[in-house]
Amino acid sequence: MKATGLAFALVAILFAISGCSLFQSGDAAQPEPPERSTLRVGVASPIDTAPLRIAVGAGKFRQAGLTVQLVELGSQNGVDKLNSGQIDVTFGSDVSLFRAAAGGTALQLQGEAYTFGRTTIALVTLPGSNYTEPTGKKSPKIAVDSPDDIGALTARAVLGTAGVDPAKIQFVTRPFEQMPQALQAGDADAALMVEPYLTRAEKELGAQVLADGSTGATLDFPASGYAATGAFAAANPRTLAAFRQVLTQAQLAASDPAMVRDALPSFSDIDWTTAALISLGSYPTTLSATRLQRVADLMHSSGQLANRLDVQAMLP
Repeated sequence: MKATGLAFALVAILFAISGCSLFQSGDAAQPEPPERSTLRVGVASPIDTAPLRIAVGAGKFRQAGLTVQLVELGSQNGVDKLNSGQIDVTFGSDVSLFRAAAGGTALQLQGEAYTFGRTTIALVTLPGSNYTEPTGKKSPKIAVDSPDDIGALTARAVLGTAGVDPAKIQFVTRPFEQMPQALQAGDADAALMVEPYLTRAEKELGAQVLADGSTGATLDFPASGYAATGAFAAANPRTLAAFRQVLTQAQLAASDPAMVRDALPSFSDIDWTTAALISLGSYPTTLSATRLQRVADLMHSSGQLANRLDVQAMLP
């Protein structure tokens, strides 16, 4: 009887304990919602930002409690818009974001957007050009969209590896859509193009690749990403965490190139034929300081940054 009584007592104690835990779990505090329900995100290059645009259109951010408003940047500087409070997160080339950070702008990276792949960025010439080898000219005139962005950085790296003195390269600044005219007029010997301009030039003008930009020091090179100011990130950690979570899922879904090709004509001027022909890079699903440091270090070694930038310090 004593043994039986003791057993009942133990069962009662265990039930009481488990009951308390059940009630406690039911009363557990729910995760706090994002600090704000709307996030204004500056976007540009439709290929680089395709996963984000697709996710917004499919309502993926709304499911996470966020309304993401896409703000087309055009030729405007996204970091300037961040600093003026016109947007909360900006897309930008890694080169432009790192240059801003090195200049004193406190930025926190929110995600990598795009990584170049084979023939997604290249030096091109037109048929009949006398520039047929990267070392064919000692002081080549190269058309780039900006003298201090990723195009110029890539051109220096590719031509420098081939044996051209980077200091002797003459850069001619042109918007991508005007580069073919610069080649036709003789204003440039070659143009550093990215997709879809590369495929259009090949399809419409018979442009030829002088050198693939995704080789050597710039093989599978990080191209672009998303960033917020340090102040905004400190004030809105849950909002940005939700943004990063959905963005990661969107980037993962974009590992299927067919999905990207099918979607591009719906939010850009890339037609179906061109979308089917373009070369696509990859869409990283993680923020890698090691991977991104390659960009900052190449900027430093090429003279674009006076001092080495620690990319790890820019991660959440």
